Amino acid sequence: MLTINVAVLLAVIVFFRLRRRTEARSRLDEKFTVVIVLALGVLIAPTPVGQGILDFLGQLASGITQSSR
Repeated sequence: MLTINVAVLLAVIVFFRLRRRTEARSRLDEKFTVVIVLALGVLIAPTPVGQGILDFLGQLASGITQSSR
């Protein structure tokens, strides 16, 4: 039996949607892409990968904040 992880499927969809040229997109198409990316974020956030990304971005933000002082 073949199972597909929803987060992986959404990541593939986002990848192919963002490869298209900007001028070929309509407003509705852009809104749909935003909704898909938000859904992907919600699915990835509670996973260990999502926590690692959050930790990395937090360290990056604190490093930028400290370097600007």
